[in-house]
Amino acid sequence: MVKSEELKNLIVEKIIEKKGENILVLDLRKVTSITDFFVICSGTVEQHIKAIKDNIIEKLEEKGIKYWHIEGERANTWVLIDYVDVVVHIFHPITRDFYKLEKLWADAKIEKIKTDSEQVEVEN
Repeated sequence: MVKSEELKNLIVEKIIEKKGENILVLDLRKVTSITDFFVICSGTVEQHIKAIKDNIIEKLEEKGIKYWHIEGERANTWVLIDYVDVVVHIFHPITRDFYKLEKLWADAKIEKIKTDSEQVEVEN
């Protein structure tokens, strides 16, 4: 069984492989018991969102890691992949701006992932 920290890192890696944008990791371990991490990112269009989702699912399944639940596959404007300890949210930018999920969980420690080989920033 993979630990939530390792799972979160694998998911971020798979998002970066498909050029996901504006990647945030919310550490919810001190905020709630529903999950350890939210990984939030944006795709530019519906096909990009689908490509990110497919890459995460396929590459993790190759490692024997299967998701528990998935939502939003039809519309591809907000896809949620639930790995229990880590929940992935892949948004279209307009949908992400509307729901402002990261603001709802502002009490969490937020890590902004830099995709251009820079170091990560930690907020809060």
